[in-house]
Amino acid sequence: MTNSPIARFYDGFAAGYHLLYADWEASVARQGAALDALIRDRLGDRPRDRPRDRTDGRAGDRLGGRFPDRPGDGAAEVLDCACGIGTQAIGLAGLGHLVTGTDLSPVAAGRAAVEAARRGLQLATAAADMRRLPFPDGRFDVVVCADNALPHLLTPEDVLAALGEMRRVLRPGGLLLLTTRPYDELRRSRPSATAPQSTERDGRRSVVFQLWQWHEDGERYDLELFQLRPDDAGQWQVDVRRSTYWAITQAQLTAFAVQAGFAEAEWKLPADTGFFQPVLLARVS
Repeated sequence: MTNSPIARFYDGFAAGYHLLYADWEASVARQGAALDALIRDRLGDRPRDRPRDRTDGRAGDRLGGRFPDRPGDGAAEVLDCACGIGTQAIGLAGLGHLVTGTDLSPVAAGRAAVEAARRGLQLATAAADMRRLPFPDGRFDVVVCADNALPHLLTPEDVLAALGEMRRVLRPGGLLLLTTRPYDELRRSRPSATAPQSTERDGRRSVVFQLWQWHEDGERYDLELFQLRPDDAGQWQVDVRRSTYWAITQAQLTAFAVQAGFAEAEWKLPADTGFFQPVLLARVS
């Protein structure tokens, strides 16, 4: 739900989320290019000549009752169902794809739309739970769920609900691109913290690091994210945000995807794709 603790976590984080990246603009371009290459490799440069509903009975109010024009050859109609502030959605829109973004955080989704508009790009956004997507069946060519968004869901039931919705809104032959942290490795090493990362923007430094507390089941962990920024007087101010994740392995997630009705599921590693996390690719048969 959009008033959940996860939504509030990202609502409060949206204004400074770009500071997680050493260079957010470069990350937008790099991640968009990596996902675009996967989309074009799997879907090919197909013309988009299918009829489309101009209004959406479930999402019309939140998306203004309209969608942008149909993409051209080689482009896809993409749903980024965890768009955040637009890191992947903006990159894909800039490469010609017709992108719609949803996120549990209305503040983050709103910023994504603003950031896209600043670049002269169309990006329709809405606040929505990936377990209850506000779109008709078969609406998209591609669903993207990137940057470790799915592991916020802590039970098999919720993961299956989300994957089932992603499959539902995909057309026959549609493509799922889902990325997570490398949890097979992380569950073996069980890190307790991440290294501090320092960035500078407008002459001011920001430092971000995380503390992890693993649960007894060895699969879930509580995360505390610390963000340090100087105020106008040069004094460091500390923001702490907390959330819980399921460190779901590639085998577990593949099994859930198959159970949700996906086929041809396979993982690609960063060395193969140029994307910074492992990518699960799966198709709707």
